[in-house]
Amino acid sequence: MVHSRRETERKYVASPGNGISWLPELTGVDRVASLAEQATQELDAVYYDTEDLRLARTKASLRRRQGGTDAGWHLKLPVEGDTREEIRLPLSSEGVPEDLRDLALSRTHGAELRPVIRIRSTRSLRHLLDAQGDALAELSTDAVRADSLLDDDAHSRWTEMEVELADDGDPALLDAIEKVLRKNGVDRAQSPSKVVRALSEMTPLLEGTEDARAGAAPGPLAGDHVLTYVRRLVDALTDLDPAVRRDLPDALHRMRTTARRLRSCLRSYRSVLDREVTDPVRRDLRWLGAELGVERDHEVLRDRLTSGVRELPGELVLGPVAARLQAWDAARQAEGRRRTLDALATPRYLNLLEQLSRLAEAPPLRAKAAGKPEKVLVKALGKEYVRLGQRMERALDTPSGPERDARIHHARKAAKRLRYAAEAACPALGKPVRRLGKRVKAVQQVSGAQHDSVVARDTLRGLAIAAHAAGEPGFTWGLLHGQERYAAGERERQLPEAWARARAAAGRKGLRL
Repeated sequence: MVHSRRETERKYVASPGNGISWLPELTGVDRVASLAEQATQELDAVYYDTEDLRLARTKASLRRRQGGTDAGWHLKLPVEGDTREEIRLPLSSEGVPEDLRDLALSRTHGAELRPVIRIRSTRSLRHLLDAQGDALAELSTDAVRADSLLDDDAHSRWTEMEVELADDGDPALLDAIEKVLRKNGVDRAQSPSKVVRALSEMTPLLEGTEDARAGAAPGPLAGDHVLTYVRRLVDALTDLDPAVRRDLPDALHRMRTTARRLRSCLRSYRSVLDREVTDPVRRDLRWLGAELGVERDHEVLRDRLTSGVRELPGELVLGPVAARLQAWDAARQAEGRRRTLDALATPRYLNLLEQLSRLAEAPPLRAKAAGKPEKVLVKALGKEYVRLGQRMERALDTPSGPERDARIHHARKAAKRLRYAAEAACPALGKPVRRLGKRVKAVQQVSGAQHDSVVARDTLRGLAIAAHAAGEPGFTWGLLHGQERYAAGERERQLPEAWARARAAAGRKGLRL
């Protein structure tokens, strides 16, 4: 069974002349009252990666480790800052467990995993304790030997120090310990992990890849800003994949939204990126969003209906309402989950990941990518704004009813595209675009709430029909249907004002769409 934990740690370059037992005085640092020496450990780990080191390139690692207190298979995935998630399975045969192979797919794109590095460490370990004897952190010093398992038979040796917070530990403790270490000549390691250091020293495959673009500010050209946005989204999609497979909270919603943002950006900035390359990617992103949407849309609808029933006074809930709602949920939730996992297992999805990786690394730039953001990005925003305006005016001029519902939903999609285009342009164009994005988001939220009510009413009608056919009271379903109709009317009344505020933001000095 898969287990996971988050680890927050920092690595340092230790002097081999001091030996693995050397340590500066840490008692009294922050809340550290004492150090508890642990038995020396002998660790032996074989790291797996693809032939072109796709895990290492995306700041992940997969190892089979023997020795120590946590022997087993470990897949480490980046979270943020000094934190990584470690997903563990018990020791098994030499082959990579299927569960971990699947969780690494967004990085490997289905390429074969093979042993690349063997790392053996002699570890001196101390626990940093507070006055009550509770562990605050773990400090280890490792004498490391790395042996390449590629074709070069290379070797490397070094000594390193690592400080890892206890679960729910205070990151400020890391800063305090680092201050003491620096005073004693111990500096932060350049590599985030042993395997990356070993590979960097023994193979040219990682040269220039360590955080080459992560966190970098976009350059002065229009294309720089679009690419920074695209690359951030590609990285986010890669990171969210294993969370979706494990059904972690909010992961599905975030992955679907990331796919939509990417698709929208590639559409809005066709003047920057060649559409002959990006249009097939957009089609696959649309497909992915639709497949994920089956499960996600059901989540939203289930929560809405469940909340509606829960908020009713008990005397207004007639018949087996909760039981019928649960049965409806169980059937559709299972179908949605199956659709999500099936989509992530398809060759089409793996090909999409590969195409996105190529797009981020070797973007198909057009001539306008070298243009000034004030011209190229503003023009793209203007086109999206005009499209939204046309759709919104048609929707607001249509009498209430199914046709107006459809037109509001159509305008909502245009609002999303303008909002996402503004996100990409905001670092270049500043406050006016930030304001526009906020106002358009409000338009999207109001129109989205109206659409959610329309979808809820359709479902409630179906539940009422099923209840009637079973001889159950339909009163509660009708009451909820009426509440949703009222809520939709309220959102429709709010929409003109939200749109007027967005128009005002678009016409402000400094933007003038």
